[in-house]
Amino acid sequence: MSELRKRTKNELTAQTKGAEAVSGAEKTPEAQKTTKSTKGHIIDLVICVSGIYASFLTWAVLQERIATTPYGPDNKIFRASLVINTVQSFLAAAVGYAYLQYKQSRRAAKGLKKNTTVFDSLYTLRQLSLVALSQSLASPLSYTALKYVDYLTSILAKSCKLIPLMALQVTLYRRKFPAYKYAVVVLVTIGVSMFTIFHSAPKKASGAGSEHQLYGLGLLGISMLLDGLTNSTQDQIFRKNADITGPHVMCGLNLLTGVFTTVSLLTFSRPQLDTALAFIRVHPEILRDIVLFGLCGAVGQVFIFQTLEKFGSVVLVTVNVTRKMFSMLLSVVWFNHRLTLGQWAGVAAVFGGIGFEAWMKMKKN
Repeated sequence: MSELRKRTKNELTAQTKGAEAVSGAEKTPEAQKTTKSTKGHIIDLVICVSGIYASFLTWAVLQERIATTPYGPDNKIFRASLVINTVQSFLAAAVGYAYLQYKQSRRAAKGLKKNTTVFDSLYTLRQLSLVALSQSLASPLSYTALKYVDYLTSILAKSCKLIPLMALQVTLYRRKFPAYKYAVVVLVTIGVSMFTIFHSAPKKASGAGSEHQLYGLGLLGISMLLDGLTNSTQDQIFRKNADITGPHVMCGLNLLTGVFTTVSLLTFSRPQLDTALAFIRVHPEILRDIVLFGLCGAVGQVFIFQTLEKFGSVVLVTVNVTRKMFSMLLSVVWFNHRLTLGQWAGVAAVFGGIGFEAWMKMKKN
């Protein structure tokens, strides 16, 4: 009996090892496939992040160059911000439409429904028009503010978009936010205030400089409110229409924005158009910077939507936070700006708050 039990046990052990060997052999291709998939995701992420950094870091340098750097021996500065915005909008609309066609062709190849109609309903057209109008007004205000505040203050102010966004979401759409978001708003606001207060500008006999700076900050504030309206309305568009995707919004918004700004240039802002054309005739190199500026922004939007689709909002927030930080630091290095100790503390407070928000979102997920 003992010998029988021993033999049976040995047979079972052999069968188990054989089964494990077969199972291991069967899993090997799957394991290889998983490894390849993981490597593919890492490569995709590296491409997306590199695309966002390359596009928007170049975009930021060109933005400051166009707005603040004199061109030619006569040291003239290009002041036609609405022309820049118009060119950028049409370039982004063209890139967005090409991106839409590509994404929808991929969907059709998988047997899914293809939808290349940008304005699929009156509601979508109306909401996109509202967003386009707010964008058309916000961008020139942001450019004009650069005449009265430095570029780094503008970058930090744009990092505070959470403030108007939360305010409009609470007042217009009755949304509620967790307590940590309000803490982030306070921290970011303190950081921007410190950056402005500790600005080491040369002292002037009159108070005109301070008045100009306050005027510039006021323009930035209005621009941020319009950006908040833009983001809030975009949220509503996605909630109301499940068929609307990122490429649809990218193409539609930029197309409408380009139409609105073109109408403005041909009517109310005709002197700006004439001034811009005269400037381009004398300094044709500005046209290269404007086109590159628009293309960098358009390509950057494509990478942003690609990151959002493949890796989610947490990764995208992290990438954008680091992008803003590198934009600011690149401005310091490239244009030889100098920051005081108080300003560095303000920078730390701003990005500490934004980083804390990204960490809380990651922890929640």
